[in-house]
Amino acid sequence: MKIGSFDLEKDGTYIIAEMSANHNGSLENALDTIKAAKEIGANAIKLQTYTADTLTLNCQKDDFIIKGRTLWDGKSLYELYSKAYTPWEWHKKLFKYAREIGIDIFSSPFDKSAVDFLEQFNPPAYKIASFEITDYELIRYTASKGRPMIISTGIATIEEIQDVVDICKEEGNNDIVLLKCTSAYPALLEEANLKMIPNLAQTFGVVSGFSDHTLGTTAPIVATTLGAKIIEKHFILDKSIGGHDAEFSLDKKEFTQMIQAVRDTEKLLGKVDYSMSEKKKKNRQFSRSLYVAKDIKRGETFTEENIKSIRPGYGLHPKYLNEILGKKSTKNLYLGEALQLTYVK
Repeated sequence: MKIGSFDLEKDGTYIIAEMSANHNGSLENALDTIKAAKEIGANAIKLQTYTADTLTLNCQKDDFIIKGRTLWDGKSLYELYSKAYTPWEWHKKLFKYAREIGIDIFSSPFDKSAVDFLEQFNPPAYKIASFEITDYELIRYTASKGRPMIISTGIATIEEIQDVVDICKEEGNNDIVLLKCTSAYPALLEEANLKMIPNLAQTFGVVSGFSDHTLGTTAPIVATTLGAKIIEKHFILDKSIGGHDAEFSLDKKEFTQMIQAVRDTEKLLGKVDYSMSEKKKKNRQFSRSLYVAKDIKRGETFTEENIKSIRPGYGLHPKYLNEILGKKSTKNLYLGEALQLTYVK
């Protein structure tokens, strides 16, 4: 499966820098964030495409007021989304700039009109946000466009996850990535449940990854060891500029450290390989082998005193020791001589 030119099976972990609201209402910040994401080695920058009116109602009734010990308690949904959204008129410049500097760019659509709007930019994938996983018609419509579907599973039941996988496949779209996600901002480490990453892949027969809202960089590293093919993390130029998502985002320095840690983890994981590389062969000189430990005359019996399994490894394999003991030497042998089968009768 590919996202753009990136092969998720061969090219390692695809790292997405989620801009979200971290432009803080400034197009210049948005462009600078894209530039920074490219500079530090992210594979993609991701936007969110909605307006307050496509997400909610301009209503002050209690149902529409945010509560529950979040970062945004007391605000109405309409108020939050009116300030956090990425203006649609920016998208053309953002997509154009990202492509000019060579970083993938795509977005999370939050309704059908956003999908129609984004199609003009030929995005390499679509991302379905955690809270939209229950919007089956949005998922069906988005999947019908034939682009890879990256779907966060934060609030979903196992039945809902199966439903959306089935919906994508019904639309002829088998390029599906399910992201383990904890929909809390920030998310606690003990709520991450990263063991679900390989289980998502096994249970639903798809590619799996991780959308991270924890603080710090530990979780993405662990996720990589568990087989996450995509890591998504909120990215901000500088937390001092503030914003609705700043508290659980990584700044440029932190995101750089995360990317390096993920890449180092990939190197450490390597591959299953029992073959004998040239380096392995060379290092076998330090293994044990059978050597003459005391001068031996022709016809003399081999004993545990006159042959030993020692370093270096140029002699016979130690597995022959019991086979040789009690047999006789075909020639005079001297201390420090590597034993060979031809010396045994």
